[in-house]
Amino acid sequence: MATPLTPNAAASGTFSLGGDLPVHRLGYGAMRLTGKGIWGEPKDPAEAKQVLRRAVELGITFIDTADSYGPEVSERLIGEALHPYPAGLVIATKGGLTRSGPEQWHPVGRPEYLTQCVEMSLRRLRVERIDLYQLHRIDAKVPLAESLGALKELQRAGKIRHIGLSEVGVADIEQARKIVPIVSVQNLYNLSDRKHDDVVSYCEKHQLGFIPWFPVAAGDLAKPGGPLDAMAKRHGATVAQLALAWLLHRSPVVLPIPGTSSVAHLEENTAAASIQLNAREWQEIEGSAH
Repeated sequence: MATPLTPNAAASGTFSLGGDLPVHRLGYGAMRLTGKGIWGEPKDPAEAKQVLRRAVELGITFIDTADSYGPEVSERLIGEALHPYPAGLVIATKGGLTRSGPEQWHPVGRPEYLTQCVEMSLRRLRVERIDLYQLHRIDAKVPLAESLGALKELQRAGKIRHIGLSEVGVADIEQARKIVPIVSVQNLYNLSDRKHDDVVSYCEKHQLGFIPWFPVAAGDLAKPGGPLDAMAKRHGATVAQLALAWLLHRSPVVLPIPGTSSVAHLEENTAAASIQLNAREWQEIEGSAH
């Protein structure tokens, strides 16, 4: 009988964003604290705030959000639930996507718009400086040097500590690093979708944090009787927990941010940090996804 897993984010180890901002590697993604379609208020605002408070109790020191979640709702809830923030809590946010309705996302990377985004995020999060500000998408209609130039100015003004990117390839990262120091990359990545393997390797080589969004998508892998099901049962874990544990194992720079609007699910996700497998089992997990 496997020992029950204890939810403790500290078990995931530590990574230093930019070399000076240490976080526990298993974080929390605050996208799902909003209404359906990542639009509007949550069904249960009290539960949403309880999730945030419980995340901190479980040792989570890295919370990721964006101004477009809601829009504005996720950032505002974080400020309401957690401010004044405990020492060591890093809140990362993003700007550069506008919303016209549920599930609708449109890149806008104009410098004056991004400047306004940062000012409004500072206000909603109730901080004077954002620890990690990520360009949510590169806007094909705006030169990258202009979008990142605006963030560089805000960094110089002390309103942003570190800058990150989202949904980019290696060439984008290299171009961006010529304009401004980049400390992290947030891309879609999970056990069953590894098209950004090259980006993970690049981040590891250059000590950039790699933040996989949609970290537990498992599809066919998760089916009862599927390849991961038996191993999960053997370890007293869920398939989702194995998928998170695999991300932590994948590289020391990977910072998974599973999201949920339920305290019970949050505790289950956080317990993934304590899963220990042997080399053969990790290989079995990797092989099962191909």
